[in-house]
Amino acid sequence: MMIEFIDDHRESYGVEPICRILPIAPSTYYEHKIRDAQPDRAPPRIQRDRWLSAEIQHVWDENFGVYGIRKVWRQLHREAIPTARCTVERLMRRMGLRGVVRGKSVRTTVPEPNKASPSDLVRRQFQSAQPNALWVSDFTYVATWQGFV
Repeated sequence: MMIEFIDDHRESYGVEPICRILPIAPSTYYEHKIRDAQPDRAPPRIQRDRWLSAEIQHVWDENFGVYGIRKVWRQLHREAIPTARCTVERLMRRMGLRGVVRGKSVRTTVPEPNKASPSDLVRRQFQSAQPNALWVSDFTYVATWQGFV
């Protein structure tokens, strides 16, 4: 990030000369440094995100790390913490929290290690100069009650 870059090089060049080269105002850099020292000076959204992240972590841990975005969101509403589902999604992604996915993962292709894969004759150019000069196909796997087709 730019703030870290400025911190690393401020002794050699100074803050203002670095900010002249980078697309950042010196006041922005100094405001970030003040917010690091005084977290209560952060904007309301950042303060709410910090508080809500702790609540999300609590709900996720309390449910053994299996709840996904939708269930965490619903649990927060049951605990009288109204929040938007997209906010829970954004914060859970940032925190690296994921729910458990049911079912087995399906491996549709098992390559042979000794066999060479075919070369790309089209070279990722899927446009032809004339009709019937280039045929491209795609395999689609569909889950059925009997298994994958």
